[in-house]
Amino acid sequence: MDAHKRKDYQTSFDHVAGEYVRRIFDELQHKPLDRQLLDRFCQSVRDVGPACDMGCGPGHVARYLHEHGVQVCGVDLSPEMVERARRLVPGVEFHQGDMMALDAPDGAWAGIAAFYSIIHIPRADMAQALGELRRVLRPGGLLLLAFHIGEDTIHLDEWWGQKVCVDFFLFRSDEMAGYLRAAEFEIEEIIEREPYHPDVEHQSRRSYIFARTCKTNA
Repeated sequence: MDAHKRKDYQTSFDHVAGEYVRRIFDELQHKPLDRQLLDRFCQSVRDVGPACDMGCGPGHVARYLHEHGVQVCGVDLSPEMVERARRLVPGVEFHQGDMMALDAPDGAWAGIAAFYSIIHIPRADMAQALGELRRVLRPGGLLLLAFHIGEDTIHLDEWWGQKVCVDFFLFRSDEMAGYLRAAEFEIEEIIEREPYHPDVEHQSRRSYIFARTCKTNA
């Protein structure tokens, strides 16, 4: 992702941060499967080491993990999202950062939950993005990805009444699994679901992938 596109994304999410909080921050209470999968993530990493909510937005996933006993931090490209997360989720550290080039040491985290952050990564950059996630995970570290299912690219110039410039990339589950395997992840499970009620979320099918890094370094 070039610097111009990175800036577009930062500015776009800064602009919609307030409405994003209003619409998204409490959404997990209406998403039982998402909570179930996050519970499984918590059970896997809680007693192993720290985890990261990657592309954390206002911190609603980080809040859930924190409330379920996980030592968690949040990372987001948007400074405004990070500021809102800090106010909304006390007790969790949030940092501005780019998932394509993270300011974290090798093997920093036992787990990464990336809910709908990978959807802003173009296919041409997927190898770099997943390779960076693998770098900052410990051997045997757990990655939980969530994304919209499809093959399209959706571009927005306006979002919730705000001027933006942002792309949403949809992926097939088998396609994403291929990217993960190429990045030296091992697939544990792929789960797909139909959308919840229109009042809860955008009407797209969703995919969740549990994947792990190799337990020993090559």
